[in-house]
Amino acid sequence: MPEEASLSPVLNENISFKPPGDFSKNAHASDDAIYHLAQTDRLAFWESQAEQLHWFKKWDRVLEWEEPYARWFVGGKINIAYNCLDRHLSSWRRNKAAIIWEGEKGEQRVLTYFDLHREVCKFANVLEQKFGVQEGDRVTIYMPMIPELAIAMLACVRIGAAHSIIFGGFSAESISDRVADCQSSLLITADGGYRAGKVIALKNIVDKALAVDGSPVKDVIVVAHIGAEAGVQHNTGRDHYYHELMADSPARHEARPLDSEALAFLLYTSGTTGKPKGIMHSTGGYLTGVTYTAKYVFDLKEDDVYWCTADIGWITGHSYIVYGPLSNGATTLMYEGAPGYPGKDRFWSIVAKYGVTLLYTAPTAIRTFMSWGDDYPAKHDLTSLRLLGTVGEPINPKAWLWYHEKIGGGNCPIVDTWWQTETGNIMISPLPGVTPTKPGSATHALPGIEAEVVDDQGQPVARGQAGLLIIKSPWPAMLRGIYGDPDRYKQTYWSRFPGVYFTGDGAQLDSEGYIWLLGRVDDVINVSGHRLGTMEVESACVDHAFVSEAAAIGVAHEIKGQTIVVFVSLTAEHTGEASASEEIRQHVAAKIGAFARPEKVIITQELPKTRSGKIMRRLLRDIADGKVIGDTTTLADSSIIGSLKEKYEKLEA
Repeated sequence: MPEEASLSPVLNENISFKPPGDFSKNAHASDDAIYHLAQTDRLAFWESQAEQLHWFKKWDRVLEWEEPYARWFVGGKINIAYNCLDRHLSSWRRNKAAIIWEGEKGEQRVLTYFDLHREVCKFANVLEQKFGVQEGDRVTIYMPMIPELAIAMLACVRIGAAHSIIFGGFSAESISDRVADCQSSLLITADGGYRAGKVIALKNIVDKALAVDGSPVKDVIVVAHIGAEAGVQHNTGRDHYYHELMADSPARHEARPLDSEALAFLLYTSGTTGKPKGIMHSTGGYLTGVTYTAKYVFDLKEDDVYWCTADIGWITGHSYIVYGPLSNGATTLMYEGAPGYPGKDRFWSIVAKYGVTLLYTAPTAIRTFMSWGDDYPAKHDLTSLRLLGTVGEPINPKAWLWYHEKIGGGNCPIVDTWWQTETGNIMISPLPGVTPTKPGSATHALPGIEAEVVDDQGQPVARGQAGLLIIKSPWPAMLRGIYGDPDRYKQTYWSRFPGVYFTGDGAQLDSEGYIWLLGRVDDVINVSGHRLGTMEVESACVDHAFVSEAAAIGVAHEIKGQTIVVFVSLTAEHTGEASASEEIRQHVAAKIGAFARPEKVIITQELPKTRSGKIMRRLLRDIADGKVIGDTTTLADSSIIGSLKEKYEKLEA
């Protein structure tokens, strides 16, 4: 058993909350029947979920599985944008709010399903007619949280082009790496966005990213969101303004019937090597998964106002701001700005203002709200809320209970969800009308998902034991590979245990079989829900002129979940520790993004290594966590541990 997986959460399995009677009575799933259906015939269950969508041509076979590759709904023809938009226009949903948007400065926009369909059709025509984008092309999107982001992604899947969305906090180098990997010739951005009262000049970051030799990007579409305040430069011939392109674009466009296995999008995620992984998701299987889970996990109803507070640049935003809610005909809310601007009650003012009924946010945000105090949510009427959700990392019981009592008024079920970029949709979660919940536990795998906690040999652990989380059988929304790197796909996800998907997470079963997630068991750091590979951070450190070696670890943080601590060795030419630490912090932020800035940088002459030269990050974590130092017998020089411990404790003091 890996040491990381043997840790146990602070849990009290005796505390539980049954679904409120009225909620359960009216829920989409009000009893165990859906679980029994999935257990009786898993493929028939997934077929029944796919049948809720519009298909231009029904599939010939439900599943073809040749480890580690799955093909779902083989031979079927479908279109994501059609299911999210066109099929709703023949009903009263035509005039229903599809997207409610609020900007950080208080601006408001509402797009009905008719409005959104028209804008998506116009932009699909822009892509096809003015830039020659075709089925199978890759289009990069780097934008703030504005409606044009959703319009762009829906236009891409409408014509069969795969979008690659990059979170607006990433640096120029991160953009250029991702653009080069997928060979995108078109990039869509905005002049800028707002965050905590500051202008983030996204277009200027894009210009820097595309200045590298050999960039495949030929054209850049720019949404004028900020205006002159953004201070952007216009590159004649390459840059094109969105509003000018849309002015004369036709508002009619036929959605293209696409193969169920057509590539819908790429989403880059960090791994344990320096190169980000381009996770590939399909069309029919992905849409089936997110439509089903959005409906049942959030119990979506026609009159709900649903708010997922994530950024669309992450998988949570793809699946549960745009595709899942819109496929279900729901009203989804988008907010551009920071949760504490201009006041620390901004989130709660939005809930009250729009009558939000379903709120899906991260434990990091909840812990932040807790630290700000109860007075801020108490200032607003939150009684419209009927369901709460959490995503991004395990939530500690204390934060769960605060969320339940102070935000939900003790009346709202909480769906604590576990899933990954790779899984595409939620995998482990309560069904809010069925499952008794326990603060801090994601409860059970959803119907149709076969999750298990196993030991190092792949054998199921007993109740009360911890182990490694695996998924035993294919599911429709699962990743279809890593773009351009099939060997890495097989090695990363399918080599640990033959025939099953290894999630990379540790988990524990309690005495009732509830699953308690323990976090990553590999070298991935989770900062406020943003996953970063240690090698990605270390590579950014070593890129600095006077850094010779670096080792990055994640350290528990009350608000962020984890923060980054880096141990570095300097070149002989540089000896100034204080100035070096700050320079390295800023350098990492410039290379990756501000959210990756290390909390601490500890300068050391040497890092703890085995005789073969492998850095023992486990010992660095022991130092940072204040634990008794583990086995050092394999170290080439065990004497350095004492000095590192002294340096860290001195910095803490």
